[in-house]
Amino acid sequence: MPTIITICETCKREGWADRKVSETDGLKFAKMIEQIPTNNGIVSTRRHSCLMGCKNGCNVIIQDNDKLSYALGNFTPDVESATALVNYAKLHAESSNGQVPYKSWPDKIKGHFVARIPPLRKD
Repeated sequence: MPTIITICETCKREGWADRKVSETDGLKFAKMIEQIPTNNGIVSTRRHSCLMGCKNGCNVIIQDNDKLSYALGNFTPDVESATALVNYAKLHAESSNGQVPYKSWPDKIKGHFVARIPPLRKD
């Protein structure tokens, strides 16, 4: 199973209504993430409507049923953040248990982790 990046497409960062834009920050971020190559299918993406992290805006989950999964949020929807997120997901996919050494983390994802979720158990 590839590592999956689930992207909240309905996220709206603070001041969204004042900017009078037609597309949510989450949708903008999703489109950016989807444009970045993911190493021959070791990482895939999907969109989801509301991950319930509204306070943090631009939320994503990096997940694999057999590994640790991570919720991240409060991203600025820009190419640098999208690239860092995909690069982290590639490292997650290449790891045996979902843990990526801190020294390998792209700078743009540091400080964005919200939760670490244990793998689903197969009984």
